[in-house]
Formats: sequence, structure tokens, C-alpha cells
Amino acid sequence: MTARSWDAAAYHRVSVAMDAMAAQVLERLPLDGSETVLDAGCGTGRISAKLLARLPRGRLIAVDADPEMVAIARETLPEVLRVDLLDLALPEPVDAIFSTATFHWVLDHDRLFDRLAGVLRPGGRLVAQCGGAGNIAALRTAADEVSSLPAWRSHFVDFTPPFLFADPDSTRDRLTASGFVDVECWLQPFPVASDEMPSYLETVPLGPWAQRVPSDRRAEFVAAVWDRTPGDTVDYVRLNITGRRG
Repeated sequence: MTARSWDAAAYHRVSVAMDAMAAQVLERLPLDGSETVLDAGCGTGRISAKLLARLPRGRLIAVDADPEMVAIARETLPEVLRVDLLDLALPEPVDAIFSTATFHWVLDHDRLFDRLAGVLRPGGRLVAQCGGAGNIAALRTAADEVSSLPAWRSHFVDFTPPFLFADPDSTRDRLTASGFVDVECWLQPFPVASDEMPSYLETVPLGPWAQRVPSDRRAEFVAAVWDRTPGDTVDYVRLNITGRRG
């Protein structure tokens, strides 16, 4: 599903900074508590546990492609599958799909939405959020500037960050082509602060850059990028998605 690896333990600790974003998405998912819901990209399962609490008579199927994420999620969730979303298949369709902070790590959105539609029952709802157009623009500019400096340049030959920050119009068109109806997509600025900003940056938004650098120099690289980034928050822009399977 993704083209990067994760330090799942660090992610579980520092991604609490993103919980407010996920909470808003969860509030948009209508549930009566008896549904079968797919969490598409569950990570370490912290948000999945909140979703599970809303399903006292239902079932949660959590999936993620990263083995370390899956291992941690299995400590608290009853059903966690290791699967790439681009290869997603389930024996029976689900009633709803929920996802946060995942779709932008999947580079083929046409296939992604086809796969999601394929496991969702007719009339079932998709409620999701991911990085959208303009996400981490200032942070990315600073990272690109630092990675082009002589001290770092050799680590970034032929480097392209492995994410896709799509816009609402193209996403709406892709979802419609995959069989979704009543589609709504919109962008939402959501600046994020962290009490553990250096670790947060290295683990989450700057992970693709940091992983190119020797481990003993990653903190130095992250600090150089943050010094060039204006403000004291990460400039997230989230792409919100809702729709129904036609």
C-alpha cells in the first residue's frame, strides 16, 4: 500500500498529535452499532479502538500493509489483517469504510477506489480523510531545500516523496468512476503541533526524507528542515471524502 516503511512504536506514541483530525472524521460516520466496518489503513489501531467502541453489536475489520503497525494493532483489536489496499478483497461486503491519514500514501487512487467499492455493499458509506492538495507545502519546500544542500545532496539522488496529495475535483471524478454516488470532497487546513516535534517530524511528515539519511544524522537533518519552516505548526491540509456505493 505504501512506498515507505514505518517505526510503528514511535508512530503510536507521537501520532497522538493527529487524533483531533481523526476524531472529526469519525463523527461524520453514522452508525447504529450493528454494522460491519472496514478501517482502511488502521496503523497501530488507536483510532480503530474508538471506532470499535461505536460497534457494540457490530464488527470491525482493520487492515494495514505495514507489518509493525499490524503487530501493535493486534494487541488491542480483535480482527486485524495485513493487506495492501491495492490488493484488497474480502469474503463478504462491509457496511461502511472508514479511513484517516492513509490514502495519500497510496499512489494509484483509481485502483484504490475500485478496490474499496468492491468490498462495500450497495448503499454502504465511505467516510475518509487524507492529505490533500497543498498538504505540508511549507514543510516540503524546506525539506527540498535542505536535501539539495551539498551536505545532504548525495542521499537524495532520484528521490521523489512517495505520496499523492490529490485535489477534490479529481478525487470526486475518480470516486464516481469507481461507482460511488453522493460524493462530497473538500479541503480543510488543519495545522498540527506536537509536544515531541522533532520525533514527530522524523516519524510522520518528514519520514520519507529522514529514511534516506543515515540514522545517526536524521535528527540533524530534521532540525535543519524545521529551522527553515515558518511558524511552529505543521501545515497540514486534509482532503475530506464522503460518498455511498451506488
